[in-house]
Amino acid sequence: MDNQDLIDIFFRRELYEELTQNILPYWIKLRDNEYGGYYGRVTGKEELVKTAPKGAVLQSRILWTFSAAARILRNKDYLAYAAYAKDFILEKMYDNEFGGIFWSVDHKGNIEDPRKQYYALGFALYGLSEYHRATGDPVALEKAVALLSDIETHSYDQIYGGYIEAAARDWSEIRDVRLSAKDANEKKTMNTHLHILEPYTNLFRVWKDPRLEQALARLIEVFLDKIVNPRTHHLSLFFDEEYHIKESGLSYGHDIEASWLLMEAARELADYKPGVYGALLSRVTEESKNIAYAALKGLQPDGSLIYEVESSGRIDKTRHWWVQAETVVGLYYLYTWHKVPHAMDMAINCWNYIKEHIRDNKNGEWFWSPGNTTDDKAGFWKCPYHNSRMCLEIIEHSHLLP
Repeated sequence: MDNQDLIDIFFRRELYEELTQNILPYWIKLRDNEYGGYYGRVTGKEELVKTAPKGAVLQSRILWTFSAAARILRNKDYLAYAAYAKDFILEKMYDNEFGGIFWSVDHKGNIEDPRKQYYALGFALYGLSEYHRATGDPVALEKAVALLSDIETHSYDQIYGGYIEAAARDWSEIRDVRLSAKDANEKKTMNTHLHILEPYTNLFRVWKDPRLEQALARLIEVFLDKIVNPRTHHLSLFFDEEYHIKESGLSYGHDIEASWLLMEAARELADYKPGVYGALLSRVTEESKNIAYAALKGLQPDGSLIYEVESSGRIDKTRHWWVQAETVVGLYYLYTWHKVPHAMDMAINCWNYIKEHIRDNKNGEWFWSPGNTTDDKAGFWKCPYHNSRMCLEIIEHSHLLP
């Protein structure tokens, strides 16, 4: 065994400890035993806000996290925490009248914002499909398939392809479709496409339906033909319905994340039907490497990856927690799938940066960014998903459990 193998094994064991001793215990403490689900907010100063609204993205990502941890770590104790999130989503956030998932409910589970953000539907699908993978639960699969049908019926653009952003509760058109205040108000975004690709891949692992197969292949081609810039290999971010680019910024974090999510999707299809999807896998393999290299233009000497370049040209050098987590995964797959030897050392360097600057060694979990006690430790967007998945992806695909 050479030095690189020893480093690799040590690296993966550290991630196991990070997940089981630092990240997951933090979220277990946030279970709301009075009203169900998980508390909607913890401030950057570690103040629990019990009355904060509960967002669909947070609850769904918690569902995915504990389901995946139970399955990959072979620890059934985590299933109780996954089921707690699943029950809250299906009882309080699933719209039994029109279908889909509410964007948010109040802390007691009453509807707060009923709009249908397809990004949120995607994450609910992601969590439910992972719960089914972990347990075989037929209701979770049934609801995941129902959400797939909602997305394909109401979000898929039959004329120009791809997916629109949002709708009202009854699926009618709304003017403001933004995920957050920082986003451009455009009908299609890279971000929503990426987080529909991700759950579709996961559902396809357990449900080989022809409609889903076609949708997954079609979505990969949208990325290759419409979203990835053929000159720079960065992902374009905002589009009108015809995929005319509406903003000129770029996101290093989404680039590195997409580089491996696209590979996962294409590999699932090619494993299922090699003769049909082999050419698509070859195309994705080449492009995903290009996307990863484009993302790494934001890599810093300390091992971290900066956030983005705004449409104004301003470079945002903030080291967001999720960007670092995705960088570790993207580099790990650059090492394993694309056989780039030095990518493992780069992944370890980024992990060392996380340990030194992002991880909260006092209270658990990670800070939003280094030294940041202003932004939430838990909230609508601060969830146990990117960092837990970083650990779980490498543990699972390295076939190593300490």
